[in-house]
Amino acid sequence: MKRLVALLTLVSLLAVAACSGGKDAVDQGAGGQFRYHNVTAHGKTITPADRKTVGKVTGELLAGGTFSLADQKGKVVVLNFWGSWCGPCQVESPQFDSLYRKVKSQGVEFVGLDVKETTRSKPESFIKDNQITYPNVWDPKAKTAIQLGKVPMVGLPWTVIVDKQQRVAAVYSGPVQPADLQPVLTSLAAES
Repeated sequence: MKRLVALLTLVSLLAVAACSGGKDAVDQGAGGQFRYHNVTAHGKTITPADRKTVGKVTGELLAGGTFSLADQKGKVVVLNFWGSWCGPCQVESPQFDSLYRKVKSQGVEFVGLDVKETTRSKPESFIKDNQITYPNVWDPKAKTAIQLGKVPMVGLPWTVIVDKQQRVAAVYSGPVQPADLQPVLTSLAAES
């Protein structure tokens, strides 16, 4: 019975996401809040005029200390939602680290957001074993997705790119290839 309920919930969420209209990845709601209802095609961004400012995103870093997205203003930031138990994430994270090392001198920051983990030990081991050098937030309840702007994570991995002005420039569902991501990051880093 629990599986049936979970399956029906997932199907409902997918149907709502697939049926949402409009050409933009965001829509305005009451009280100035916004939510994302579509994803951006890989290799594409939301047009600057349609980008919305992110919320206050903060979290506890796995390595200790606190992450605040506001401290990254003036940089392009790749926020990658992942889990150590997620097969595609296990492939994507090391690829992202290689790309991060190539583009960080352009003013691009990567931040992993480890969600839905029951303990810190598994993601810490994954980061160590794969020599991931960018910071990672431990976020077992995925609060950062809500802080960001109610990003509708249907599954992992999930990647959000924030431009230099702290606006969401892209929302990608599923694994993203570095070959699709690099030109987007170079273009966003060149924006004023």
